[in-house]
Amino acid sequence: MAQTLDIISRITERSSTLRLAEQKVAEAILGDLAAAASASIGELAEKAGVSVASVTRFAKAMGCRDVREFKFLLAQAVAVGQRFFDGAKTLPSEQPPELADVVYRDIHAVLELNRAMLNPDMLMQAAHLLLGARMIYCFGMGGGSTMMSDEARYRLVRLGRPVATYHDAVLQKMVAATLDKDDVLLVFSTTGSVPELLASCEVAREYGVKLIAITALGSPLAKMADVLLPIKTLETDLIFKPSSSRYAMMATLDMLVLELALLHKESSQERLRRLKYVLDAHRGGGDLHQPLGD
Repeated sequence: MAQTLDIISRITERSSTLRLAEQKVAEAILGDLAAAASASIGELAEKAGVSVASVTRFAKAMGCRDVREFKFLLAQAVAVGQRFFDGAKTLPSEQPPELADVVYRDIHAVLELNRAMLNPDMLMQAAHLLLGARMIYCFGMGGGSTMMSDEARYRLVRLGRPVATYHDAVLQKMVAATLDKDDVLLVFSTTGSVPELLASCEVAREYGVKLIAITALGSPLAKMADVLLPIKTLETDLIFKPSSSRYAMMATLDMLVLELALLHKESSQERLRRLKYVLDAHRGGGDLHQPLGD
């Protein structure tokens, strides 16, 4: 069983290091494992929007001799574990679970998948960029991405990092035009294909700004990124439930900020101590485990 499931682990673990076309193949496969296992190489290429050669390169990047061996392993993985991969997508009609169970199950599923996609080397590269930045600008548009760009500002300011957040499309573009190579953009996008956001990032890149993207594999934003921290959404047919994708972005952000804090541990510790002192004085209490500004 370990061998059959391993091909899924390989895809998630190696996806962020692939070339853009191969990332698109990974995204297409993870989006529907069963369909990918039964599709021809041409059908898979068409679904991913890439060439047949890109599918072949992807199979070899996963450690397989050819596409045939890759599909064999994928089919085995689907046969053994399909209910685990798709568990968050369906609801049993005969005995609907409590809504709380549905929400928590979907959160757990998206966190498990995105945990496998985290690349420690990429996280470290991103943390070093944030540490060396003259100024960090967090961009996000839409619901979850806007919220996460603000969350990034709250996280980074606690570590004494110079940071600002912008959501408006025109203002983002104006800000991007003022940046230089000593600045860093931290960009959030579930899809990685918002035209206005991409336009602002393109302006910043023209001036040598480094770009860290927390976004979908194979997306236009992923292509632009100097450091890609990929996320994968698991949307369900329950349209009334809020998207669980924001948990994937939040977990990735938490790991990134933790890496940053540990890179300059003594400085981070002193700033957090000051925060604790000021907040305790403000709240009139000394509970050691109260949140530091959350």
